[in-house]
Amino acid sequence: MAEKFKINRIKAVLAEKDIKHKDLAEMVGKTPSAITRICNNDFQPTLKLLRDIAVAIDVDIRELLIPTKNKA
Repeated sequence: MAEKFKINRIKAVLAEKDIKHKDLAEMVGKTPSAITRICNNDFQPTLKLLRDIAVAIDVDIRELLIPTKNKA
């Protein structure tokens, strides 16, 4: 079985903000199972949904993604 490629850190940000998947689902108009799949990196959100999530939980959209460059 291939290793999952993690691209988002939505699950971690939700935990930091103490927001449940069900609550985020209601905020962005998705099902709780869709949010769970996104949080588990089984499915990646569209850019629009990523923006909607960032706005709903009041974070910079970049916080929802795994950095691609090392900070110096």
